[in-house]
Amino acid sequence: MGTQRDSIFRSSLRGFFRSLFILLGIFSAFFVAGFALFSFSSVLKVEEKTNLEVLPNLNWKRDPLAITAPVVLQVNIHGVIGDPEHLDTKIMQSILLDSRSGLLDRDRVKAILLHFNTPGGTVFDSDNIYRLLLKYKERYKVPVFGFVEGMCASGGMYIASAADRLFCSPSAIVGSVGVIIGPFFNIYDVIAKIGVQAKTITAGLDKDMMNPLRPWKADEDQNLQLLISHTYQQFVDIVTSARPKLDKKKLVNEYGAKIFDGQTAQELGYVDVANSDYETALAALLKEANIDVDKPYQVVLLSPRHSFLTEWMQGKHGVVKHKLCIGSDYQIRDAFAYLYTPSH
Repeated sequence: MGTQRDSIFRSSLRGFFRSLFILLGIFSAFFVAGFALFSFSSVLKVEEKTNLEVLPNLNWKRDPLAITAPVVLQVNIHGVIGDPEHLDTKIMQSILLDSRSGLLDRDRVKAILLHFNTPGGTVFDSDNIYRLLLKYKERYKVPVFGFVEGMCASGGMYIASAADRLFCSPSAIVGSVGVIIGPFFNIYDVIAKIGVQAKTITAGLDKDMMNPLRPWKADEDQNLQLLISHTYQQFVDIVTSARPKLDKKKLVNEYGAKIFDGQTAQELGYVDVANSDYETALAALLKEANIDVDKPYQVVLLSPRHSFLTEWMQGKHGVVKHKLCIGSDYQIRDAFAYLYTPSH
């Protein structure tokens, strides 16, 4: 009798563990499948990197509209071009990519309005942003207009070359077609007087070009000057091609890197319409894009989205930064720049 009970108990125990292992196996299978599906969907999901803001239209309305309403995308070219916090190549790529997805999907963006208030910036970012806008305009067949409300100097003029028409306000400042790098300082004589010596270990001819801790060699800046001349010629060619009324010879020999008021800028060919306003530029763009102002449409702004967690992981929070600023406070002094710098 005891043997039979022991056998029944063992059978029940085996059955229990068998069922438990089966359930655990099923649960594990579902867990693995769910995790794989989640991972796969996470890879496929494209995260939008900008925030969307609805701006007032010509009637000063910014009501939410149906996802079929046409959209004018305003792109702000504000501050120093190349600033990784506000406007560089990566940020512009995100803006243009996000303008074709999410709430702006289904080819809603019918035109772009560039809003300028910038002294310029790096050669690299100015050229990249200009070419990104050109590709966007050609791919999606949308008109691009520009409006200067403040300053459009140097790299701003470079980017404005992507605009079909350029408007400016009565108080606008326009121009400064030129390239700069530096200034470079040489402190060799100073440190020699106080008995300080410095040595830089290099490999490669002129690797320590313009080293401030040793006497400069004759024509040491020749390589930099050749690059400056190349980027300057590129600037001149692009801006005069985009603004045909701007005389190339006069630009090089007379106007140089000077800046002008809006009216003078129009007379010289830097802009198409001076003494204008935002509403006039927007109305002209809507007409060019065949958007009926009597029917629903939206003006939207995409701005870079800053994640606190990402910035914290990159060490941007909780860190005290010390920097020495000589002259202008722009942080692109070691780069080739299309930048208006009056202190120079």
